[in-house]
Amino acid sequence: MFPVSRRSFLTKSSLGGLFLGISAKSYRATFAGESPSERVRVGMIGVGNQGGPKNNMKYFLKNIVALCDLDKNYLSEASDFLQKQANLSAMMTDDYRRLLDAKDIDAVVVTVPDQWHATMTIEACKAGKDVYCEKPLTLVINEGKPMIEAASKHGRVVQTGTMQRSGEEFKLAVELLKNGIVGKVSAVNVTLPSPNWIARAGKPVPDSTPPVGFDYNRWLGPAPMRPYNINRLHYLFRFFWDYSGGQQTNFGAHHLDIAQWGLGMDESGPVSVEGSGVTNPDGWYETPDTTEIKYIYANGVTMTCRQKLDTKNTDQGTEFIGDKGSLFVYRGGIVTNPKELLKDVEMPKIVGSNANISHVNNFFDCVKSRKTPAADIRIGHRSATVCHLGNIAIRTNKKITWDPKSETIVGDSEASKWLTKEYRKPWSLG
Repeated sequence: MFPVSRRSFLTKSSLGGLFLGISAKSYRATFAGESPSERVRVGMIGVGNQGGPKNNMKYFLKNIVALCDLDKNYLSEASDFLQKQANLSAMMTDDYRRLLDAKDIDAVVVTVPDQWHATMTIEACKAGKDVYCEKPLTLVINEGKPMIEAASKHGRVVQTGTMQRSGEEFKLAVELLKNGIVGKVSAVNVTLPSPNWIARAGKPVPDSTPPVGFDYNRWLGPAPMRPYNINRLHYLFRFFWDYSGGQQTNFGAHHLDIAQWGLGMDESGPVSVEGSGVTNPDGWYETPDTTEIKYIYANGVTMTCRQKLDTKNTDQGTEFIGDKGSLFVYRGGIVTNPKELLKDVEMPKIVGSNANISHVNNFFDCVKSRKTPAADIRIGHRSATVCHLGNIAIRTNKKITWDPKSETIVGDSEASKWLTKEYRKPWSLG
């Protein structure tokens, strides 16, 4: 019924299955054989948590020539990892501008709190660097267009770190949807996890003085000045509005991105959004514990995004419902109802790190070829917009009418104020 074999699917994919099943060790060996003149020289801006040795660093390992972080402990750990795993040393700094000024750096990886994404990406483009920017691409919707303009004006490749775009299960799911596996799609369900602030922080702690050697003012950057509190920094920044948008922009940037892709809406978006959310009863963090958001697209498709407590990995993902059945794709596989929809489809072998490896490799390929990457900045902007609209609907307690063509909120000047933010001086957008 749906003649999509594993071989034909991988042949059609932009990566051709090159890194299917390759371990991080093999990935290092692959780039170890690359000549210095061909190697994309990378500067890492932010080397803790997502940017550190357990995550982004290991995928960019053989290409790293510079490390930047405001936390000296993170810098030290990253340097040790680079030396032990790749026998490489790198320039180390706490000022990202040194990386942008360096002539021997081709690209930067921006893995910092969201309030910095737009400024750093725009400045990197102006400095002639290609950019791999972690998701969500923006903190507010109106940051997206200036970022796109900077990338276009300066001819830069900008990949958004939504690595599910390069995951075999997600690419196959979208291919199957295009082939009509569930018929005409009428509804989409997206499931996100609840915040893990408590699991990470334990409980609130009093405000305190920043540790010696840590420039808290620069960590805040364009965000408002607040008293220093360790439970608002590092990974936990995700759950405070000054710096991020909770799980709606964290995991939503992944699963809502797949919804956009599967619906063929990479250049558009919903036309109305409404929703509600429940926050932590003690106010330990700001973003919601649970949410239910309803999106409607111009073609009549209804998408419901729910943030649930105690969601497992196999519960998180994106479900497409059509007149022939449903398809649910998550990190690790695809499930259809009825099951028989997949009987003629050979499933690719899914390995957890493959999506990250393929996504980074796609970025390197595009840096060299100057082609458009899998999660181009325009795609990252549109998917982040869907996430932000959900948060705006919840925070204003309003039904938002959205014009995806002009990218404006229609008929509500008060709600429109949420599309932008005031930057703390002396920082600015671009």
